[in-house]
Amino acid sequence: MRRVLLALLLALPFTTVARAEYPERPIRLIVPFPAGGVTDVVARLTAERLSAEFGQPVIVDNKAGAGGVIATEIVAKAPADGYTILFTTPNHTINAALRRAMPFDTEKDLTPIAVIGQVPMLLVSHPSLPFRDYEGFVAYARQNPGKLNVSHAGNGTLPHITMELLQVKERMRATHVPYRGAAPALADLVAGQVQAKLDTYTTSAQFVADKRLNALAVTSDRRLKQLPGVPTVMESVPGFEGYLWMGLLAPAGTPQSVIDRLAAAAKRAVKRPDVQARFDKDAVEPVGTGPAAFKALIAREIAQWRELAKQADIKLD
Repeated sequence: MRRVLLALLLALPFTTVARAEYPERPIRLIVPFPAGGVTDVVARLTAERLSAEFGQPVIVDNKAGAGGVIATEIVAKAPADGYTILFTTPNHTINAALRRAMPFDTEKDLTPIAVIGQVPMLLVSHPSLPFRDYEGFVAYARQNPGKLNVSHAGNGTLPHITMELLQVKERMRATHVPYRGAAPALADLVAGQVQAKLDTYTTSAQFVADKRLNALAVTSDRRLKQLPGVPTVMESVPGFEGYLWMGLLAPAGTPQSVIDRLAAAAKRAVKRPDVQARFDKDAVEPVGTGPAAFKALIAREIAQWRELAKQADIKLD
């Protein structure tokens, strides 16, 4: 009996050490979008920094489709051990608010870790239109209900829903033209097939610089330093914001120690000068908020989108 007790006592320190060594193997980071966009760029940069800190590979796995539902379901139903995590955007809250049938519970089946960064949207228009600024855009849309064609990457995407919100706030009506992705939606805007789009600075900046598109407004709470002459929507509509935030979530039940370690690592990553320099290039604002703030953001957005769905009669399925 004494030998058994001694063996158990000797084993205890090793058990404690083993539990403290997370991660002991590669981490899979699921991204709900194809490679190449700003979300994928930030996801891969985050993966690199987490990998360097943990000493384990963080492998980005792009699982596009169904507005993010496919990728999110994979993580929601994965083992709650911290080795499968989600890198997501507001599609997470939009789906929860607007889709009637979901294969998981957005708030109960996933645990928030951290918001990595956020990107305000940039409202751009084709230069052939008879306006050059935000006030002209709103006036034209009010005077010509439904005549202004606005492209976006598909129903239920953040640009679609944010434009719906803007229409409600500004009491105007445009025609939504959904595409299968942001790239063709932007290409047709540049070609003049549609008239306006909510895009990102990253993909629109060169077209604006070349005067092939007009920058009308940004959806941040302050003007972009990259485009100081472009006003915010908030200057005309108090309180109006629209951010493409990017954050990490894990399956519900993941040990708090693992969540805390991931959140702390993410916070350190966004403070790194090299990360901030890369973010600055694409007008990404570093955030680094932890689980509690992220959880509150998710709850707030779900409520906002549900109210908008009632006001604008939006249905995704």
